[in-house]
Amino acid sequence: MGQDHIRYDILAQDALRGVIRKVLSEVAATGRLPGDHHFFITFLTGAPGVRISQHLKSKYAEQMTIVIQHQFWDLKVTETHFEVGLSFSDTPEKLVIPFNAIRGFYDPAVNFELEFEVPLAEEDESSAEITAYPVEAVSKPAETEEENSSEEKKPGSVVSLDSFRKKH
Repeated sequence: MGQDHIRYDILAQDALRGVIRKVLSEVAATGRLPGDHHFFITFLTGAPGVRISQHLKSKYAEQMTIVIQHQFWDLKVTETHFEVGLSFSDTPEKLVIPFNAIRGFYDPAVNFELEFEVPLAEEDESSAEITAYPVEAVSKPAETEEENSSEEKKPGSVVSLDSFRKKH
């Protein structure tokens, strides 16, 4: 087989990240999720451009999974990343997540799943700056968004979101 100078693998992953960007953009524009749709998004916490509080970074040193469902706010989507407000144990947090840091996206309402090959951050990159954003008390929702974390994975492994699927 010949050498892939075009890098179709990278082009395909970028196109699939565009699906996530488009879906989140529509949710940001309307301010709500349509029907029963909701999203589990797994991302690398040490990836370049990820901004989460030091508390979350220490709790989820490699990766974490967030749920965008009932209680989220200030969802903003750009070409390269999205920002969202979520509550973790009654503490409001603002997260900034580049699309390139996403390892998995799952919408259980329609059993739609995307998985991406994203290498775990090297140890010297893990000392990158982490920025916490204060959130105004007026924007804090009454209910809390539950924290979700996928199991610890070995570097280079594929993250499976099977554990979040509804059991029938």
